[in-house]
Formats: sequence, structure tokens, C-alpha cells
Amino acid sequence: MLPASDPADWVESAARDRPHGLFLKTPTGRELTYALLRDQSGRFAAALMRLGVVPGDRVAVQVEKSVEAVLLYVACLRMGAVFVPINVANTPHEVDYFLRDSQPKVAVIRPADRELLEPSATHAGVHHVETLGADGEGSLLALVRQADEDPNLSRGSGANSLAAIVYTSGTTGRSKGAMLSRVNLASNAAVLAEAWHFTNRDILLHALPLFHVHGLFAAINTVLASGSSLLLLPKFDAALALKHFPQVTVFMGVPTHYTRLLQQTGLNAHATAGVRLFVSGSAPLLVETHREFLQRTGHTILERYGMTETLMNTSNPYDGVRKPGSVGPPLAGIAVRVVDGTTGAVEPEADVTGTLEVAGPNVFAGYWQDPEKTRGEFTADGWFKTGDLGRIDCDGYVHVVGRAKDLVISGGYNVYPKEVEMELNALSGVLESAVFGVPHPDFGEGVTAVVVPQPATVLSEADIINSLQTRLARYKVPKRVLLVDELPRNTMGKVQKNVLRSVYASLYSGLSGR
Repeated sequence: MLPASDPADWVESAARDRPHGLFLKTPTGRELTYALLRDQSGRFAAALMRLGVVPGDRVAVQVEKSVEAVLLYVACLRMGAVFVPINVANTPHEVDYFLRDSQPKVAVIRPADRELLEPSATHAGVHHVETLGADGEGSLLALVRQADEDPNLSRGSGANSLAAIVYTSGTTGRSKGAMLSRVNLASNAAVLAEAWHFTNRDILLHALPLFHVHGLFAAINTVLASGSSLLLLPKFDAALALKHFPQVTVFMGVPTHYTRLLQQTGLNAHATAGVRLFVSGSAPLLVETHREFLQRTGHTILERYGMTETLMNTSNPYDGVRKPGSVGPPLAGIAVRVVDGTTGAVEPEADVTGTLEVAGPNVFAGYWQDPEKTRGEFTADGWFKTGDLGRIDCDGYVHVVGRAKDLVISGGYNVYPKEVEMELNALSGVLESAVFGVPHPDFGEGVTAVVVPQPATVLSEADIINSLQTRLARYKVPKRVLLVDELPRNTMGKVQKNVLRSVYASLYSGLSGR
């Protein structure tokens, strides 16, 4: 296994051992060697230091994806500043909350947002507001050009000091800042590099955003820990990704990326011949997508399971069976268990569905400035309560069946949405589906489905329900099946069931039963 060293060591070691080795390149031809990465990230760190940033200070960042954004992240890693990524889709109101909550010394935003966000930053007590544009403009770059070439960087107080605060989606209230330590990042990157067989000959096609743990930590950190390279795309575009597959050896994506790739007529074994690994995460991958991708390309997608608070927990094996619908066994040094959602007792048998709990060096330090919430999310023996429902099969593979809050209790019976979705997605003409519960006057909650038909396919609610009645117990069959053009998703491709529950909250109003 690669040593789980401090993240700052990744850059120093690679710059020393492979100064001319490639760290990053762009489709426009820009390249950064590891020697240049050390030099230029050092200049970014020096610029932050001139603004008064010291180890432990927060640096909040809401900017477009760019080489400079990557350098800013690496600079924070090297100097011990706490990186606070903010989704570029967040509204000024949401950004105001993040700034007030994280209390950063510096906020780095897009040039066009300065006039809009500077009053909020001032009100939040932010000392400096700097700008950084995707094409190299902005006030931060002016400071970088004036910075020292080789600043004296301090990393902070040690392995357990904070490296990042990443805000959760906030579907159950205000977003919470998950505190990730340097050892969280370092240990997880080392484990992934080994599990996925990364070497310095690999080139990762990076098409993910930089404000999420997938694009920042699973992707960039794994590259840094292995001394490999990345090809940085500004965003995911299926045609562009397909064009660049011959230049790379690894691709990390979300399920939506794979469904869009499958719409490309040029996707075949020849187009993907040079890619040794396709990874999917951040949302469940449909079994049908898994199978169609294998049929078209000859590649079996490797699905893994992670979350903001824990980084990556499990992974299907690089060598061995990659089970469709499973996220694989726990990664080295990480433990996953299933507990009864009511009693908290550990389930001793395989294939029993319950709540998943995780322990290991990957698990976060808690929620920023919220010790009460932190205590509530850990068990008495120190395991993190993921809030995910799942089971572990007899081979040790984890299967995630949904969120505990997504569990539908209809007429006193537990209905797991994933089970119903799998049956829906297996029906002819169904592209994808989402199952959730909304208030029902007779059953407490009514099992409800939203279905997206395949293109040029005619489906009816009655036919779908009739088909399900032969495949599922009656209490699991949706009371209603609503046909829509698309499912609401967040920026990482996760279906937003909270949105669906809100939209259809009154669907059964006035009914006395069904």
C-alpha cells in the first residue's frame, strides 16, 4: 500500500522524484509538470499568506473549474489552510450562510459575483474577498504573480488538523459543514490508489466538478498520491469525453455520465480500448446501464460507495467480480456493518436490510460548530451512522437500497424504494424511475412512482401497475405511477426525492383509501 502520508508530501515527493512527470494537461494544450505544480501552487500559497492566512484558517472558494482552481486547492493542502468548496450553483443567499458559518479568512469568488457577494462577505466578517476567473483573470492571480517563488510553508498542527470543510446537501434542513482532516484525505487517497491500481503511468479524464468530494478528493487526491496525471475538462460533455478516451487510462463519472455516453453512437470497444478502468459513484448506477455499457464496450464499470462525511467506504474489486447493483466490499482498513434501525443491534446474518454504519480513518471529525449534531450521528462505540439503508451479502459485498429517510411505511409495512425501482426499471419501455412516499389518508404513506419512458415509447400508468402486481407484493405496488420527461437531479446526478415529495405532497388529498 502507498504510505498514508500527509497530503503536502504528495507534491514534494513527486516534484523531487519526477520533476518532469506530467501532473495536469488541458484540451487546449496547457501542461503542468510536478515541478511546475510545486512552484505554482507555492505561489498561490504565498499569495494567501500575504493576505494573512495561517494554518487552520478557512479559505472559501466558489469559482469555475480551471487549472488555477486546482492550484488554489493544492496550495491550501500544502500550507495547512482549510479548503471550503462551494457549489457554483449555490445562490447568494446560500453563499451568505456558508460564509457566516465557516468564517473564512479569505473568500475567492468569480469576478462577475464580486459586487453581488462582497456585502455578504463583509457582513460575515471575511477579511479579504478575491476573485478568480476560469480564463486566468481576477485579483487573486495578480497577487500570485507578485508572490515568492519558494515560500516557507507550514502544514498545520498535524495529521488530525482540518484540511477541508465540505457542506452537505441540506435536504433535511440547513447544510452542515463536514470537517475532513488531513489523515482522512491522505488515508483514503492511498487506499484508492492501491485498490484501483493507480501508477505514475495513468492519466485520469477529469470531467467532475471541483466543489464535491468525488471530483476533489477521489479524483485529484488519488492522482497526487500515486504521482499520476489528469486531463482536465472544464465540464462533462459526452462527445468531448469520447473524443479524449484514447488519451487516458481511467475515467471517473456519475451514472448520468454513463447514460449520456451510451447515447453516443461512437461508443464501442475500439473507442475505449486504451481505458483500463471506468468508475461510477455519487449515485446508484442502474443495472441496465451497467450491462449495456459492458455490451457496447467490453468494460465492466466499477461502482463504489462514498459520502461527504466518510469519503470512499467500499469498492467493487479491480480484480474479481464486479456485481451489478452492488458497491462492493469495504475498502482496506474500513469497516461497514448493518444494524437494526429500531434497536441499533448489529445484524449478525447476511442479506438482512438495515442501517449502514462505518468506521475507519476515512470518517470525518464531525460537523463544524455543531457538537450536538455530531454526537447524534455517532454510536456509543464510535461508528458513524450513514443514514443509508443496505445489506451485506454472503460474499461481503455491500448493497445500498436507499436512504433511511426514504423508507416508505405504507399500511404498517416497510417498503424499500430501491426494490420497487429495480422492478420498474426492468419493465420494457422504462428508462428510469424514482419511488418515494407521500402522505396518504388511509395508509399513512402512499407508495408513489415517477417514471421516465424510453424515447419514442408509449407507456400507461395502468399497464405499469398491472405489470408490477405480478412481480411485487400488493403493499409494495405504487398507488400512482406518474409519467414525466425527466427526474429532478442535483449537480452530481443524484435524484432529488425531497423535491418529488414536495411536488406531489397533496397527491392523495381527499382520498379515503384505495
